[in-house]
Amino acid sequence: MRRGKSVGSNRQLLLALAQVSGIGAKTLARIATRNELLGLSAREFGGLAAHALVEEYGIKQASAQEWIALRETLLERSAQLERRLDQDNIQFATPVDAHYPALLEEFPGDPPGLLFFHGNTKLLTSRTFGVLSSRKTSSRGLEIIEQLVEAGVLNGEVLVAGHDTPEYQRAAVVPLRWGAPRILVLDRGFYKVLGEELSDEPFRAARLWRYQFDARTDLVVSAVHPWADFHRSANKRRDHLVAGLCRRLDFIEVNEGGNMEVLMQSAAKVYRPVRISCHKVDQEEYLALGLLPLKLS
Repeated sequence: MRRGKSVGSNRQLLLALAQVSGIGAKTLARIATRNELLGLSAREFGGLAAHALVEEYGIKQASAQEWIALRETLLERSAQLERRLDQDNIQFATPVDAHYPALLEEFPGDPPGLLFFHGNTKLLTSRTFGVLSSRKTSSRGLEIIEQLVEAGVLNGEVLVAGHDTPEYQRAAVVPLRWGAPRILVLDRGFYKVLGEELSDEPFRAARLWRYQFDARTDLVVSAVHPWADFHRSANKRRDHLVAGLCRRLDFIEVNEGGNMEVLMQSAAKVYRPVRISCHKVDQEEYLALGLLPLKLS
């Protein structure tokens, strides 16, 4: 994955706009497409009044007003941020970039308007999989997670997981035992999880196998600003990213009406292979959606 330098200020514009509340992937793509169609530069767009943003670009009134109020600060911060990202080999993508993950664009729901990457970006085109489960998974469910992740890793697939719940940690530690790569999706900024040197292993249990994060092997992905410690709906967005980046998914314990059930149904809608465990769930409704039963020894 490579970030082109030729678009310069236009990329800084999108980087700044992505930090405005209510401006997501579809809005960013619409702005970039219209600017290109009209031959409008980033500077010219930056001078538009709020009513033009609303009427001509379909930006929400509140978002347009926030942009007008903060645009100078956001553009300055974006220029500074881009220099720091270059220095630390953090890459970013908006939906108008060719290297924005197609798997996310295909997945139901509005994908993030801005994604940050650090590490082995080649993993995004690999055979990815995920093993997901609702919060407070039973001890038996955690054992099943570990078994299924190990089977996937030994089959040459690449695990996608979060890093800060017992369910995700139980999954994410397995590839380390086999020296296999992982994609970790963070719910905070890179510097808050990996440290200022981007070298800390994200969670303590993993340090038994790898004391420092290895950017040559693993990849971390986040939709959160690199220095942010909190983001509204961060957990939900993290889970959506995990599921969206997986070419196939296993679900273990799924709470009715919860986020995992939504993701399971979303994956089924786009015909990704989805298996559901017999453990602690009534499968009849799920199997009717085309999901496969997951039989365990």
